[in-house]
Amino acid sequence: MNKKILYGIIIVGIISFFGYRYMYQDHRDISTETATYVSSVPELEKEFVANDSLASIKYQDQTIEFSAKVTAVDAENKAIILDNKLFATFNDSLPKQIILGKTLRIKGRFLGYDELLEEFKMDQSSIIH
Repeated sequence: MNKKILYGIIIVGIISFFGYRYMYQDHRDISTETATYVSSVPELEKEFVANDSLASIKYQDQTIEFSAKVTAVDAENKAIILDNKLFATFNDSLPKQIILGKTLRIKGRFLGYDELLEEFKMDQSSIIH
């Protein structure tokens, strides 16, 4: 009887360990990843107009690089808007290179298209030099 209880505890422990490892995986560091896609905001918009479900499947949760003009800065939320269509947030404070009207190369994780605000969303953004 004691061996059955011991085996049961060991099995539950092993399952718990692997369950924990599966649920709490290491976070991706987008700034060190190579961009899966290099695009522009107008090109991305064309793909979403042509077929939004296919474009969502293609770009969702992918590392994407854009070259675009800064059209708005929201320092309080650590975010910028590029080409009036791409809302990009940064993990840390905004880099000093961000100036209204300046064209930047930026990389981040693509989250999707917000139909209500009619803009694309990207997080974990970083400036590419």
